Amino acid sequence: MPGIRVNSEEPFEIALKRFRKQVEKGGVISDCRRREAYEKPSIAKKRKDAAARKRLMKRLRRVRMRENRDF
Repeated sequence: MPGIRVNSEEPFEIALKRFRKQVEKGGVISDCRRREAYEKPSIAKKRKDAAARKRLMKRLRRVRMRENRDF
């Protein structure tokens, strides 16, 4: 669980901004949204497969860009 220490002289807005960054970095909000409603196993599998394809395509683009730069 994310948490921050607030200095006595620190404005509330800045402390809130730091807290929001930590929450976002920790993935708390995305986890809550994911658990909001039941997801059927078949849909979860499709989502995971799509994410894996997206990662693979991203990796391939990086490799191709490196190859093009070498020439």
